[in-house]
Amino acid sequence: MGLPHERYLRPRLYVAAALALPVLALSMGEMLAPWAFAWLPPTLNGWLQLALTTPIFFWAGAPFIRRWWYSIRERDTNMFTLTVTGTGAAYFYSAASLLFSQHFPETLRSGMSAMHGAAAGMSGAAGLPPLYFEATAFITAIVLLGQIIEQRTHSRTDAAIRGLMQLAPKTAHRIRAQDGSEEDVPVDQIRPGDLLRVRPGESLPVDGVLLAEPNGARIGAEIDESMLTGEPLPVEKRAGDTLSAGTLNTTGSFTYRAERVGSDTLLAQIVALVEEAIESEPPIARLADRVSAWFVPSVLGVAALTFFAWGLLGNEHAWLFGLLNAVAVLIIACPCALGLATPVSLVTGIGRGAQVGVLVKDAAALEALSGSTTLIIDKTGTLTEGRPTLSAITPLGGRSESEESLLGLAASAEAPSEHPLGRAIVAAAQKRGLSLLPVSDFHATPGAGVRATVAGRRVEITRASAEEIAAAPLDSSANTQTLVCLRIDGAPAALIALADAIKPSTPAALAALKAQGFHIIMATGDREETARTVAAQLGLDEVHAALSPADKQKLVRAVQARGERIAFAGDGLNDAPALAAANVGIAMGTGTGVAINSAGLVLVKGDLAALARASTLARATLRNIRQNLFWAFAYNSAGIPIAAGLLFPLTGWLLSPMLASIAMCLSSLSVVTNALRLRRLTL
Repeated sequence: MGLPHERYLRPRLYVAAALALPVLALSMGEMLAPWAFAWLPPTLNGWLQLALTTPIFFWAGAPFIRRWWYSIRERDTNMFTLTVTGTGAAYFYSAASLLFSQHFPETLRSGMSAMHGAAAGMSGAAGLPPLYFEATAFITAIVLLGQIIEQRTHSRTDAAIRGLMQLAPKTAHRIRAQDGSEEDVPVDQIRPGDLLRVRPGESLPVDGVLLAEPNGARIGAEIDESMLTGEPLPVEKRAGDTLSAGTLNTTGSFTYRAERVGSDTLLAQIVALVEEAIESEPPIARLADRVSAWFVPSVLGVAALTFFAWGLLGNEHAWLFGLLNAVAVLIIACPCALGLATPVSLVTGIGRGAQVGVLVKDAAALEALSGSTTLIIDKTGTLTEGRPTLSAITPLGGRSESEESLLGLAASAEAPSEHPLGRAIVAAAQKRGLSLLPVSDFHATPGAGVRATVAGRRVEITRASAEEIAAAPLDSSANTQTLVCLRIDGAPAALIALADAIKPSTPAALAALKAQGFHIIMATGDREETARTVAAQLGLDEVHAALSPADKQKLVRAVQARGERIAFAGDGLNDAPALAAANVGIAMGTGTGVAINSAGLVLVKGDLAALARASTLARATLRNIRQNLFWAFAYNSAGIPIAAGLLFPLTGWLLSPMLASIAMCLSSLSVVTNALRLRRLTL
């Protein structure tokens, strides 16, 4: 059962604060400025405090009372169990003291204020027992303030994320199909396939693909994607490249075709993922829940022990001392800070990650990444660009067919495939102007290859075997290339070599990850020679090549069996089993939907530099949560003995309920302030 929205709580805070100030003045005014309150009879003073405190307790504090009753009914003790028990005890005791003062001993009505007022800062007047309405009023106002601060922390993070959506303009320049003229239309009227014009300095309204100019010239654009990736430098785009809504066109004017609109845009998906992550709960949060489950009953026990210890061992007024100290115990032990420790840090950390292109789909993924010791990483599309190009096609077995004929068959078979190698073969055929042939019976096996019937011929494209590689005249550059075999009607027909360049950011990113203590393993479906050559260039710790999707998953489990905690990074359909098996799966945002759905974190632009940032973020967030939990317990551990009166025999110190409420508020504020430091984390 959650609390109402801030809009519901805020008027109650205003009323509580406006009424609590005069209650505080009435209760303590005679002690601080006797000349100003000498004219006010003590009984009238008490009735005014009761009249002002009653709406605070029953109306302003109504959400807390409902939570208190729910915790009692469901036997689920929480911070409101302590808060309302304490403020209720102070309110009903004070009301009873006022209504039935004549039944109190004369010594309590005349001397209690002098005995206890200076030590505890409480109200009292001749002829009345001491009243504690100010504790009820002040504490209720402070707890309302604390809840609003927590909700505002959530809303600030949510606003920062949703602020990304505001970067997309409300209108777009759509090009009319009839005459090529432009019209300004609301973004919600844009449909996939529409042609849009973007001028210099404008943000893109929807996701799409950059088009060449009508005269056939290839066009480039400089796009600022910092709102997605955190990288400050504009990215050069060419015709055919994808563009994201909200990114900024820095130079020139261009036309692009709308592909994804509305909730399908990358920005909308970011918001959805982050909202889902904020609602999720990591194991460390469940630890706080388990601690609270025994902490609250323990505090209730300490409060009861305090009451009876004072009453049985003290002087004639000791029962009253016991009641007041028991109330102080309940208030200072209020686990507001404990309740804030985890969620505020998580919400702030997730929001900070979204600003630099690190999407946290599940809050538990942050904790898993912070404790990971080994990174297993795919090669194609993760370490490399993932945009391989065909470098050579070599006929096998003395076939008489031309390279163009063989390439046309291979491209036709790969046309339905989403794999980067398949797309490279198709792109090479299109570049040579080859027409694709009709395809039937297409079947793709993740990590193995494709087979199809092309123009009546059975075509297969799979990993090249050692015998097939040995049969082909290859130069030394083949060691850095991916080799696949084209088979026609069951017989090897050609060896196709594809080159995939290492991403420029990969070496620096791997160095940063190694500096953070990761043991880095490459797991790839590519052949051994290519994998080892790339691994040597990058200085990786281990290499496992020629792996199927099941082999990658087995590798993850084998390394886990050694006691390592695994982070797996990949982008393809063949990586999905390993992503799901790892302690935390990290998907490239440029990869397949299956890979993204199997991961706990998504790197928007598929750049390993973002993985280093994600690791830094995860460790900082978990460190922040542990700091918050420490301070929450430190305040309670130090405050409860003082509130119980443990120091009274030695020093005469007592902690009034009002001072206890101030200490409780300060603990919550310290936790929130510490969590908000994550917003300035350098990534």
